[in-house]
Amino acid sequence: MEFSAEQIAGLLQGEIVGDATVVVNGLAKIEEGTSGKLSFLANPKYEEYIYKTGSSICIVNNTFVPSKELPSTLTLVKVDNAYACFAKLLDFYDQMKRKQPKIEHNSYISDKATVGSDLYLGANAYISDGAVIGNNVVIYPNSFVGDNVKIGDNTTIYPNVTIYADCQVGKNCVIHAGAVIGADGFGFSPDENGVFSKVPQIGIVIIEDNVDVGANATIDRATMGATIIRKGAKIDNLCQIAHNVEIGENSAMAAQAGVAGSAKIGSRVLIGGQAGISGHLHIADGAMIVAQSGVPNSIKKPGAYMGAPAIPIEDFKKSYFGFRKLPFILNKIQEFDKKLKE
Repeated sequence: MEFSAEQIAGLLQGEIVGDATVVVNGLAKIEEGTSGKLSFLANPKYEEYIYKTGSSICIVNNTFVPSKELPSTLTLVKVDNAYACFAKLLDFYDQMKRKQPKIEHNSYISDKATVGSDLYLGANAYISDGAVIGNNVVIYPNSFVGDNVKIGDNTTIYPNVTIYADCQVGKNCVIHAGAVIGADGFGFSPDENGVFSKVPQIGIVIIEDNVDVGANATIDRATMGATIIRKGAKIDNLCQIAHNVEIGENSAMAAQAGVAGSAKIGSRVLIGGQAGISGHLHIADGAMIVAQSGVPNSIKKPGAYMGAPAIPIEDFKKSYFGFRKLPFILNKIQEFDKKLKE
């Protein structure tokens, strides 16, 4: 599909500098741009590429003033925020590629399920008894929707996703390939001989609106009640969220982070990759946990935390500086000890 500079400027409320009729049919990084491609420049570190890019159109900030001559084939679209506007275009482009309503061969919809309008259901996908599917939902091949599951309008479920019985997924959510929603929480009780007995996990998972769940992420059902992912939260690939956890609004977890059972994560919390959070604690709104940190205790104030156990990042930097000096300090102590003995 092709778009002219004039159409792009109209969509973004931008100003054209160059040929308003030039047409693009794809997107490219500014350093890799070729004829017919659209790029953007937001980070000044990449400005050098705009003077030699082959892209036909480039989105730039209103404040951008060329320091040398631009390619004659390049048209600029000036906007208030180039990065945000390019993200808007990416979203628009993604929507254009969205699957059209269709029920593919070999898929199954229970006659006890309720399905909204304009559903796309891929081959070998399965919708169980009592499921309620909203309007404009996309469910890719080989995905499983369990009994009484609810999925809100405009949500996309990618291939091989499993949503266990009774779980709820809100509107405008994206659940990527291989994610498992509602598997049993890790609940086992040892007897006096150390033999484990399973504790039934009879709760559910509730995912609110506008949540993204990454590929192969796992969100366990609650023992009782609900594991809750609040609206706007973003869960990266390969994250593990245990039973009865609550992730607050607009919080984000990077890949391979894990949250143990019954932990409560506040709003706008950022959790770096491979960070581990112990169970039954609380992370304050606005906290930031650096990658590979371990959090064994509640964090009561916003700010950045680092280390294992995690402490405020400035304290960690001071401690690490001291740690690096430790060999020097030990040598000095040994020298002093030798002199004292002499």
